[in-house]
Formats: sequence, C-alpha cells, structure tokens
Amino acid sequence: MSDPDERLDWRKLGSVELTPILSASLDVFYEYGYHGTTVREVARRVGVTVPALYYHHDSKEGLLIALLELSTADVLARVRAADADGGDDAVLRLANVIEAIVLRMTTRPRLAALEGEVRYLSGENRRRYRAVRKGIEDVVLQIVRDGSARGVFDVDDPAESTRAILGMCQSIPRWYHAEGTLSPQQVAERYVAITMRIVGVHGGSATSAE
Repeated sequence: MSDPDERLDWRKLGSVELTPILSASLDVFYEYGYHGTTVREVARRVGVTVPALYYHHDSKEGLLIALLELSTADVLARVRAADADGGDDAVLRLANVIEAIVLRMTTRPRLAALEGEVRYLSGENRRRYRAVRKGIEDVVLQIVRDGSARGVFDVDDPAESTRAILGMCQSIPRWYHAEGTLSPQQVAERYVAITMRIVGVHGGSATSAE
C-alpha cells in the first residue's frame, strides 16, 4: 500500500487502470463518438450481456461520466502536485501546472478527447463533471492572481487569462497525434512558453520543462 503522504509524481504517466467495461467503453467512444456508441457494442467487446453491463453502469451516459470523472480527477491530482512542487514561485508553479496538463493531454489522448463529449451529459452529471473541472481552474486562477499581485505577471484580468490558458490546453486533443513530429515533452515546453507570454512573463519560458 502506498504512503498517503507520498506526493504524486505528476511527470510520470503510466497506464490507466480501467475495468474491462470502462476500457471497452473508452475504445468505442473514441472510435464512434458518443452518439455512435451503443451499449450493445460495448458489451460485445467485453464479452458480457447487456443486462450484465447494466448491473455495473446504468446507462451509456453512466459509462461516459465514469470515464470523465476518473480522467478529470487524475488531472486535478496532478495539477495540485505540480503546483505544490513550485513552492512560492508563481512562475514555476504555473509552468509546472501547464506542463502537467499538457503531458496528460498528449500521453492519454483517448481520455483527453472524451471531454469533447461533455455536451451530451444531463444536468446532474454535467454538474458533477464541472465541479472537478472547476478545481483545476481554481488552481490556475489562484496562481495567476498570486503572480499578478506580486508583480511577476502582467495581466489585466486573471480570470480571463486563466480561461484563455485552459482553453488552449483543452484544444490539444483536436490536433495532437502520438505519431507526429512532437513528443509530449516538446508540446509541454511550447505550451509553457505560450502561457508565459499570455501572463506577461517576457522570454516565454520557465525552468520546469527539463
């Protein structure tokens, strides 16, 4: 059993532990999108009956929210660990957090791409998802506010800058491919540099991307 006080190594992303049902669901959602996915196809790939699948997840939307919550909670944990590793240096904290987000987006692209399906969630599930997403936004916003208050960042509106930064990161699954020319670390370094320009750190880089 791991030590509960042991800090997460946010730069290391191993394989995601999914149940057979969620693993098959992730594959089918990625291949066909939410509307093109059927519970019957997921059940077929797992090798169980549809009623047996419904015993674990009550609907197709239940499969989607289970994957989204798992994925987003992992990002939030990594973001918090990356922030903590920056100490009281706002530049390093922000660089770490953006690196953590981008590494996850590029290393786990199938999970990251699921966020494009959030629009299909019903009210309660959407609120559950947004609560975790807000945790990520709050971490970034606090860093930007801290840096702005100390005169390290030059931003007119910390909240708007935060939305711009996170929106930029969320677009990565639309274009990134593992077989492309950029490695996850190279993408992270570029996005850290862009982020620094957004918050007014001239030179556009930080020491976190090694």
